[in-house]
Amino acid sequence: MQTYIALIRGLGGDYTFPMKELVALLEELGLEDVQTYIQSGNAIFRSKRTDVAALERRITAAIEERYGFAPRVIILTPKELAAAVAANPYPEAEAAPTSLHLTFLAEVPTNPDLEALERWRKPSERFALKGRVFYLHAPEGVGRSKLFARIEKSLGVQGTARNWRSVRNILALAEQ
Repeated sequence: MQTYIALIRGLGGDYTFPMKELVALLEELGLEDVQTYIQSGNAIFRSKRTDVAALERRITAAIEERYGFAPRVIILTPKELAAAVAANPYPEAEAAPTSLHLTFLAEVPTNPDLEALERWRKPSERFALKGRVFYLHAPEGVGRSKLFARIEKSLGVQGTARNWRSVRNILALAEQ
């Protein structure tokens, strides 16, 4: 049995449902030991399945069937999440965990336009792309960041972002 972390993009606002319903849905799919973290679509579970892409598609399809929308689901292993934490290029930003965001990408960008992101970057912001993870330190907040709003378009890949506090808490749950 492998432990997995599902990061579900876009839950909140118009697209929301109680996390206890997500637990039930994932259990109906045969996933085991399902836990969630906060209301924004983070789930930890165990499965015998090893085809991560198939798991992502299956969870997306189940949510669409039940709730009428198809969010992007990105699945990581605890090892992959731990590696993203260890690779943080801005350790000094960890003291303000809501200023540091990791965007987990569906795949490694093949032709990222980092120059476009640089043009949108505020002087206080810093970013780095490492494989399937885009790191953004935005001390003024991502809600005011023009760069944050353009990450996917500039990278040419879908993703879902979590702040440092959430990433660390999700990892702690997954490692239990």
